[in-house]
Amino acid sequence: MLSLRDLNRATLARQHLLSRHQGNAADVVHRLAGLQAQEPRPPYLAVWTRLEGFQRDDLHAALHARTLVRATLWRATLHLVTAADFTAFRPEVAPVLAAAARRFDGIDFDAVVAAADRLLAAGPMTFNELRPRLLAEFPGAYDRALGYAVRMLTPLIMEPTEDRWSFPREAAFGLPGIEPAPAGRPALIERYLAAFGPATPADVQTWSGLNGLRKVMEGMELDRVTDFAGRELFDLPGAPRPGGDVPAPVRFLPDFDTLILGHADRTRVLADEHKNRVATKNLRVRAVYLVDGFAAGTWQIKRSGKKAKLLVSPFGPAGLEPLEEEGLRLLAFAEPDAATRSLELADQV
Repeated sequence: MLSLRDLNRATLARQHLLSRHQGNAADVVHRLAGLQAQEPRPPYLAVWTRLEGFQRDDLHAALHARTLVRATLWRATLHLVTAADFTAFRPEVAPVLAAAARRFDGIDFDAVVAAADRLLAAGPMTFNELRPRLLAEFPGAYDRALGYAVRMLTPLIMEPTEDRWSFPREAAFGLPGIEPAPAGRPALIERYLAAFGPATPADVQTWSGLNGLRKVMEGMELDRVTDFAGRELFDLPGAPRPGGDVPAPVRFLPDFDTLILGHADRTRVLADEHKNRVATKNLRVRAVYLVDGFAAGTWQIKRSGKKAKLLVSPFGPAGLEPLEEEGLRLLAFAEPDAATRSLELADQV
């Protein structure tokens, strides 16, 4: 039987949060089957906290080489994934994306997709540029619905720029120029378990957006283990389960981190009583830091002139000393041009 701490450590080991990975940025993105990327900066911080010696330019170069791409994938949200995973898994989640698009009535989806393919063949566009062109072809339609349908139904990738975090606030989308190569549901499940396991079918479904995975998992050659709550969990044979007594260092996770969003039951990392302090009503998922493997508070960076502050909001009574070394390293990466950097409790500011 796996205790809560056993489950925590097994997941952290696969997320490279017990010890940083020795390799490159694309390795980390591949091993985690993608990183949540609603905004440009969080994927950089997510890689930084998991990769030894990470340099911003490494990820920037991989995006421009299209080894890595930023695109709509899991749960119909933007992710940073390898180009190979985009071709393998975009077709697998197509039913989820199509269902999201079809919440709007009165749209000829096939015609809209064909129009978007033709318009984007001329080059990448922002959706503010694309929507008026679509509206000209579908007068009277809701322009936002047209744009959303294209985003869900047409495989697109965001075009990187020379901006600090590789993308501007309003990025252009373009046709990927790569052919889909569906990997199949078992491959999807294996990749999930390698990054998030051991897990239930509900966990995989929450992460991927796909339903009906229990039957697939039951037909695979997977280990079955029981957790502290009596639930049956599936896992890859030979996957790391280091045990709950293994030390877990302080780690800072960015907004929308894939670890926080990767399970139906998040208690292996985030206690139920703290969920409302992390997931907000306006659908943000705040940045958290881990102490002894579990979310112990939220954090944010505030910049004023040449001063950078890491503001920490603990979930309970806590001092800053255990966070200082890692927090200052994070600030040095995120705000390299700051003249001074400091950690402060948010309620003292």
